[in-house]
Amino acid sequence: VQLQASGGGLVQAGGSLRLSCAASGRTFSNYVMEWFRQAPGKDREFVASINWSSTSTYYTDSVKGRFTISRDNAKNTVYLQMNSLKPEDTAVYYCAAGPTTYALNTWGKGTQVTVSS
Repeated sequence: VQLQASGGGLVQAGGSLRLSCAASGRTFSNYVMEWFRQAPGKDREFVASINWSSTSTYYTDSVKGRFTISRDNAKNTVYLQMNSLKPEDTAVYYCAAGPTTYALNTWGKGTQVTVSS
């Protein structure tokens, strides 16, 4: 059971990136999928979550209106569209999955996002 995040990179402030998190080894179609990030010297923080049916999404305040989480259960993949990126969005981004948001039992390796000013 693995989650593989991809899509990170270097982008200028105001630019966009789309992160992907592909699940393999089992189906995650009935799992909550979430994105977290960790900046250098800071604690890991929640970014966004989406339920299994895509009917509920949540975002941390700092990304509301700029980031959009979505999923394609047929592809076992969750996405994070990031627009209007800011230097403070620079971090390693991780995806996670679990039966509930309080039981995230599978984590992927992170993907680095760097936003230059």
